[in-house]
Amino acid sequence: MDEIKVANLGQAASAACSMATNFLAPVKTERQIYENSMLEDDPNANSVVSTSQEDRTVPRWGPNHKGAQELANLYSTGKRTQECICVGICITLIIVNSIFILVRLRLENLSSIAIAAFCGIVTADFGSGLVHWAADTWGSVELPILGKNFLRPFREHHIDPTSITRHDFIETNGDNFMVTIPFLYKLTWDFLTLPESEIQQKFVWTCYWFLLAIFVAMTNQIHKWSHTYFGLPSWVIWLQEHRVILPRKHHRVHHVAPHETYFCITTGWLNWPLEQLRFWYILEIIIEKATGCKPRADDLKWAQKRS
Repeated sequence: MDEIKVANLGQAASAACSMATNFLAPVKTERQIYENSMLEDDPNANSVVSTSQEDRTVPRWGPNHKGAQELANLYSTGKRTQECICVGICITLIIVNSIFILVRLRLENLSSIAIAAFCGIVTADFGSGLVHWAADTWGSVELPILGKNFLRPFREHHIDPTSITRHDFIETNGDNFMVTIPFLYKLTWDFLTLPESEIQQKFVWTCYWFLLAIFVAMTNQIHKWSHTYFGLPSWVIWLQEHRVILPRKHHRVHHVAPHETYFCITTGWLNWPLEQLRFWYILEIIIEKATGCKPRADDLKWAQKRS
């Protein structure tokens, strides 16, 4: 009887291990990463493994890729102006709201604000994934206004991932700062117009929105750091290694062609659970059936402009 129980326990343990192995299997293998993504810690290399004769003669990724060069040249003076204005307005609103919040900060609120901060960073991570997925997967650079100004950087980034490391603060963060302006303006308006009792009543909620705006504003800077393999400050590396912000190795999974997973780029905390739920895949199936549009068709078109 005992032998039967031991055998059953052994079978159960084996089945559990098998399930865990399948469930926790890496999204991309090391070989997939090496063969289908640019080695960013060695920017002169295209791939560890050359999978075709074309790979040996024509850049598959990087600044010498013809598609990447064409996309980089679409960055306009008008776009630069928009980014400068947005960065200036956003920083001003952040400073103003910081002052309003700091003068009202109370010790008894700190635990609630810590929870608000956690919720804010998780929301920002999901929001970054949703926007990143939408921009990577749908639309075209040829779209009026939206294409060249907002989708172009996503196309360039996939075929020249290190281009973001050559962008200055304005180009890196202009669009994310722009997104936060309406929220920060609303907070400023509330601080200036609402009675103090109402401000205190919704103070934690205000902190949530403010911290969410900060995390959203910083998301592309965090993203840039995840592509920076040389010269990062030690405190940034510490935050990456402790998974407070998006780690470099973690983000490499997204850059394995065809770039269909791990879209969250603030912390990356939600990437694994969303992948297990097949969240993005299900959304793509629904949209493709409803519209007939193929996911990442424009992304593939630019990737193929190698010569």
